[in-house]
Amino acid sequence: MTLTIDNISKRYGSTVALDGVSFEVRPGELFGFVGSNGAGKTTTMRITLGVLAADSGEVRLDDRLVDLDVRRTIGYMPEERGLYPKMKVGEQLSYLAQLHGLSRSEASDAVRRWTERLGIAERIGDTVDSLSLGNQQRVQLAAALVHDPKVLVLDEPFSGLDPVAVDVMSEVLIDKANSGVPVIFSSHQLDLVERLCHRVGIIVKGRMRAVGTVDELRSGGDARLVVHAPNAPHGWANGLPGVTTVDRTDGRTVLSVTAGVDDQKILETALETGPVHEFSLHQPSLTDLFREVVAA
Repeated sequence: MTLTIDNISKRYGSTVALDGVSFEVRPGELFGFVGSNGAGKTTTMRITLGVLAADSGEVRLDDRLVDLDVRRTIGYMPEERGLYPKMKVGEQLSYLAQLHGLSRSEASDAVRRWTERLGIAERIGDTVDSLSLGNQQRVQLAAALVHDPKVLVLDEPFSGLDPVAVDVMSEVLIDKANSGVPVIFSSHQLDLVERLCHRVGIIVKGRMRAVGTVDELRSGGDARLVVHAPNAPHGWANGLPGVTTVDRTDGRTVLSVTAGVDDQKILETALETGPVHEFSLHQPSLTDLFREVVAA
């Protein structure tokens, strides 16, 4: 199944929250949805789930508009925990599974399977408010998974997790994607998004500014060239076309280099100042790309 966000817009009075946002999440794909606070990520996800209504545009699963029946097939994890704090973990997960149509025995099996998988089986009889924030996050993910959803929509699922819990959750999301489920999640941990996701969408002030694989996004961004020329004076690269000095520390100069620039010309210029001990090209990370897109 393909989840399609098609030209959705949303206003709150004079504030434009979303302005013609469009992208799709394909079967078996991990899609990272990134943006600054207030950029429109949560609003997009809430419209996808039908929690909010769009002013225009539509959300489809394959060719079907997302209605109540379709929503029951989606696993949703909100940024703000949506659990009953005084209810026991096992009872709550079973209740939510049955709301999605599972029988009591099916719900019991699903609760056991997912609490074991997420490392919280021993807390099944505890109330949610007695758990650490990290374990509450695991229960919230279990709630999104317990009914075997056809789509996963997760808002900041890695927030507050320790490295071990991040690994567990990452493995779960990869497994769900490998089974053919489209998975979209938002996160401020861009290194994690870069490592896990097949494609990434960057939203800025309610508009999609970039969508593609990290490699595709890199092809449109400036590379970083590190040059260690200890005798080179400050500003030695000034004037070279397509080259901007980003930083200089202890004889190492970091240059921002646009696509198509002749790096051999840069090397020749550096060698004119004396020996060159390092000359290495680094593709921009997702963090670098995000900064460029937001600043543009």
